Amino acid sequence: MSQLKTFFLMAGLMAFLVGIGGILGGQSGAIACFVFALAMNGFMYWNSSSLVLKMYKASPVTESEAPRLYKSVQRMASNASLPMPTVALIPMDQPNAFATGRNPDNAVVAVTTGLLNMVDDDELDAVVAHELGHVQNRDILISTIAAAMVGAITMLASIAKWGAIFGRGRNGKGVHPAVLILLAILAPIAAMLIQMMISRNREFMADEAGARISGKPMALASALQKLERFSQSKPVEVNPSTAHMFIVNPLGGNSPMSNLFRTHPTTQDRVSRLKKFI
Repeated sequence: MSQLKTFFLMAGLMAFLVGIGGILGGQSGAIACFVFALAMNGFMYWNSSSLVLKMYKASPVTESEAPRLYKSVQRMASNASLPMPTVALIPMDQPNAFATGRNPDNAVVAVTTGLLNMVDDDELDAVVAHELGHVQNRDILISTIAAAMVGAITMLASIAKWGAIFGRGRNGKGVHPAVLILLAILAPIAAMLIQMMISRNREFMADEAGARISGKPMALASALQKLERFSQSKPVEVNPSTAHMFIVNPLGGNSPMSNLFRTHPTTQDRVSRLKKFI
């Protein structure tokens, strides 16, 4: 069901993109914008791992340098029948974790020093298993494709804005400036909402995979609750474009507006679903 939901959301993004392109300038303009967005996000797909690790000063560690973490990743990777990923440590007090890498053979599991200090061994296994669930489900690829389409939609919205300013539609006529203004304002917001829905759906799937891989669904639930409480009391300044990568949103925030654009499901919903695996 979750995979099917992701498929329909991705299809919705694609249909949205093609529809806007058709309104603005016909097929050629839409294709040009889409190809540019794919090229930009293709670069990020191949290089995002090294960029995000540098951003958070994450350092690869060996078994002798971080035996508890390394052995946990080793156990969970074996349970998941995945290649042993690179293990990295992030010098951050907030307890959190993320996975990156373009495929299972190039995966990295990174956790913060704060996480190691807060969780017990079962909770650590469950968090690591969640991150390996992202690797197993190819979430990096899916999030990159979604970002490519959102990027293309945003560029088309910019074209709509300038079209409204200069009073031009398809072939210089046919689209009312008010329509172009609405596209310029609403299209990026709608696309971002769909992208956030995809992100939340993939978090549920990673939770399910984490429960299965670790065999400890309530340890994952306990870890999520600990991490959420810390995130709400002591949010950290991170690049918002990378917030979706972490197991819980490091930025905190529970206002109605932040909930609308949240990259993660609520912890309450995640825990409720995990209880079904007991």
